Amino acid sequence: MRVGYYPGCSLESTARDYAESVEGVAGLLEIELCPVPDWNCCGASAAHSLDHRLSLNLGARNLALAAGGPQPVVVPCALCFNRLKTAQAELAQDSSLVHPEVAALGRDWDKAEVVELVEFLTGPELRRQVQEAARHSLAGLDPVCYYGCQGQRPPWITGNPEYESPRSMDRLLAELGAGVRDWAGKTECCGASHAVAQPELVDELVARLYRQALEAGANCIVTGCQMCQANLDLYQERIGARLEQEVYLPVFYFTELMGLALGHPQAATWLSRHMVDPRALLARTQLPPQSWERL
Repeated sequence: MRVGYYPGCSLESTARDYAESVEGVAGLLEIELCPVPDWNCCGASAAHSLDHRLSLNLGARNLALAAGGPQPVVVPCALCFNRLKTAQAELAQDSSLVHPEVAALGRDWDKAEVVELVEFLTGPELRRQVQEAARHSLAGLDPVCYYGCQGQRPPWITGNPEYESPRSMDRLLAELGAGVRDWAGKTECCGASHAVAQPELVDELVARLYRQALEAGANCIVTGCQMCQANLDLYQERIGARLEQEVYLPVFYFTELMGLALGHPQAATWLSRHMVDPRALLARTQLPPQSWERL
């Protein structure tokens, strides 16, 4: 299977663990990720609030470049997904703000089938393929699946029918043996890049997510958004002190858990980049120690 691939900026820097797990799982499933040629930043998260025309043109250029390649165009970053889908919706209504140099690349913006990675890898066909290829059970992991807000809302942009209570990651991980817990925080905001400008706001939002996850009986959190992963993983010790309780909730990318279940040899390398060390939790699972003990 060949698909278009828009990695986004952070997967080439702070979210290398996510990028490597995406590429690793794709390789095991024989999915060829074909990067959009000469892609540019999507503008998340500030461009659309500072310069609407700039934001629209950043999206228009990516969509024009993606339209000529393999479809769908898979996007691992929820913020990038939201910005591309928003640009696509706006361009369908009015393209008068598109710069001539961007328009010269083509106006087939609607021909790029933009799909969030979570939804792509958790579709029925690929779920069956993952189940058939799985080598290890995820039993012992009791996660809550955290989808965040950018990939879900608004539904008239994202096209997600389960935007209030998505279940795609829940279904996949349950089929791989995890004891998935339901919870109310699935699509609540983590504060995203406000961690820089308003850290106290992010602390408050993330603390609420920790409380909800613990109340649901979870022993870890799973996400498909690198901004969510960062906010939940980086500040756990600080926010736990604020809550006056010990918080131990390793924060995994769903592709990392897929890699562990599929037996990818580099899974330990991906996990070694996390701030919350998952080894104490993984030691209580049915996963073979050699799949994670090199952390």
